[in-house]
This record gives sequence, C-alpha cells and structure tokens, in this order.
Amino acid sequence: MSNKAELAVSYDLDPEFFRLWLDSGMNYTCGVFDDTDDLEAAQVAKLGVLHDFARITPASRVLDIGCGWGNNLAYLTRDRHVARAHGITLSEAQYSEILRRGLPGVTVSCVDYRDFAPAEPFDAVQSICMIEHVCTPEEARAGQAVARYRDYFRRAWSWTAPGAHFALQTGLRDRLPRRPEEARELRWLGENIFPGGMAPRAEDLVVAVAPYWEVMQLRTRREDYEKTTTHWRARLRAHEEEIRDRWGQDLFDTYDRYLSCCVNSFARRHMTLSQWCLRRVDDPA
Repeated sequence: MSNKAELAVSYDLDPEFFRLWLDSGMNYTCGVFDDTDDLEAAQVAKLGVLHDFARITPASRVLDIGCGWGNNLAYLTRDRHVARAHGITLSEAQYSEILRRGLPGVTVSCVDYRDFAPAEPFDAVQSICMIEHVCTPEEARAGQAVARYRDYFRRAWSWTAPGAHFALQTGLRDRLPRRPEEARELRWLGENIFPGGMAPRAEDLVVAVAPYWEVMQLRTRREDYEKTTTHWRARLRAHEEEIRDRWGQDLFDTYDRYLSCCVNSFARRHMTLSQWCLRRVDDPA
C-alpha cells in the first residue's frame, strides 16, 4: 500500500493547481465519452455508470473508497438524492477540501483503508482509481499482488450488508512497451507522480475478487482515458504561464511530461481503463 507520504506526492499539491486543468468537479479519473466529446459531460457520465454498477438507490448507505476531493460523494447526495455517503482518503489535502465543501449527507475519514472500521454495514461500495495504490511495485515483484488485492476485497466485503454491489474503476497494465524510451517514461511516471503505487493486471483482479465478490460485468475504456488525458493536457497547457508563475517552472514541466506519457500509453495499449460491476457473495467458502 502506498504510504501517506507517497500519497502526498500524488494528491497533496494545492487543490487550485488541479482545479485549473481538471473538470469543474475535480474528477481525477477517466470520463465516459459514449455520447459526448465534452470533458465535463464525460465525467458526469462516468459517475452515472458507476452509480448504476453499484445498484445505488436513495435509501442506500454508500462507501466511496479513495474518494478524492469529494465530487462523487457530491454527485450521489446532490444529483442522486442518496441520504448518506461516506468517503475515505489518506490524503490530508483531499480530506480538508471535502470538509471545506460541507456536503449535506456526506461524512469522510482520513484513514488508511486497512484501519477503517465502520459502525454499521454499507449497502453499496464504490472505488474509483484507488486500487492502484493497494500493491506496491516491490510487493508485485515479490509475487504478492493477488494476496494484496484479495485482502482489499475481503475488507470491502466485511464492510457491506448481504446483497451489496461494488462498482470498481481502475487503470490496468496492458501490453509491455516495445521501445526502451516508452518503458523509461512509464517508470518515471510511477516513481515521480504516483510513488508506491501501480496499476494492476486484469487477471490478478479476476483471481483476487474470489471468494468475496462475483464479477457481473467488466467494461474496458482505453480510448476514453486517452481522450480524458488529452483534455487534461490541453487544459494544463492553456494555463502554462499561470502555473509557472504561481508554482514554479518545474511543476508545469513535470505534469506536461506526465500527461503526455499517459496519452501515449493509452494510445499504444500499454495501459487501459476498466470498470467492474461486482456482486457480494453472501456465503463465501
């Protein structure tokens, strides 16, 4: 699991920096471009897909694991009329932003998911591009990836009531880069933007969900993430002068390199994006 200091590298920058190039809701994950080319609409569409995958109703008590700056929680309570939604994050900056927003019906914990102990079970779970922080590269190289992911799914199972569904979105590693420079860029990205984390492989997740969750639906969206990161890079570049003035020369260069690596990686199938509908197994072996 990425530790708190590593996550701070990824997420504890000034939220105003992210606000310049993400959508207005600050969704820092892939949008869904089925019926639009607009980033704002694509991010709302993504939240709708994951709402439906989790079988959420207004009466549901919902958990968002790795809740970012809180926009999915706001979407659930504001647009889908969910009465109670709880988020967990290990980022102090994200936690503070959610508290600042004062979202009705929303509570949040700044906690490592392994230390989370809810007072009552949830009816639905969502996790949007957080599982990339569950297994470190060192653990994966030691052959521990499936065990780490299975422990994560076991914990999510323990927090839910019978009949619960789990909507999971995650990046996935796909085919290995064939050019040395592309491999170097992916390694640079992992070490400098998301230290301590890595995207899983689809086959590891398929094995790891058992015996706690049944895979009901799996959808990949590689081209959607290529479009998302292309939008982000264009917005970043549109604010180049302001970013250099406010946060220094290096930050713009680092994030322009990062987003260019993302665009190329999705275009060349080094990475893809997946959305999973999981149903709780109520009698695990």
